Amino acid sequence: MFQVRIHGRGGQGVVTAAELLAVAAFNEGRHAQAFPSFGSERTGAPVVSYCRIDDREIRTREPVMAPDAVIVQDVTLIHQVDLFGGLGPDGYVLINTSRRIAELGLDDLDERFRPERLATCPATELAIEHVGRAVPNAALLGAFAALADQVPLEAIGVALRDRFGGVVGEQNFAAATAAFEHVTRGREAITRAATT
Repeated sequence: MFQVRIHGRGGQGVVTAAELLAVAAFNEGRHAQAFPSFGSERTGAPVVSYCRIDDREIRTREPVMAPDAVIVQDVTLIHQVDLFGGLGPDGYVLINTSRRIAELGLDDLDERFRPERLATCPATELAIEHVGRAVPNAALLGAFAALADQVPLEAIGVALRDRFGGVVGEQNFAAATAAFEHVTRGREAITRAATT
């Protein structure tokens, strides 16, 4: 089972991101589950959502305490919330920012996790460019598809088009595609650097 924990703030599409990821996995013939964890939070309050993907039926229902991947939709949470708690050394980390991980004061991530499984992506900027709104969830799903190889970009596209339809679906898929390409280029650079 592959488990994803998504951290963000209310109004950023954190819950929708988990749902879309689950739909994309389901459309690929896999079992999937998505659910949020929040109380009476308002817009801007920290929110967490979870997604599980497996080739077999998923029976567990509790929050994801030991994720295989963490997606951070809002960098302002970095020093406020234990974002990486329970994430093992082979885990994936995706952060919505145009800065490098070292610039975020997270130098220990390079020591704790494999560099090819760490990525940043300017998802908010890509969302503004392609969708016209600062909602990074669709772009981050495209970036996640490139980083973790759990769900193909095409399946993300189908989920986005089904959810939003028409022009908005296409705009969200354009943001996801741009993020996918951004992370793919970053992974290729890491691979080149490791072999030279």
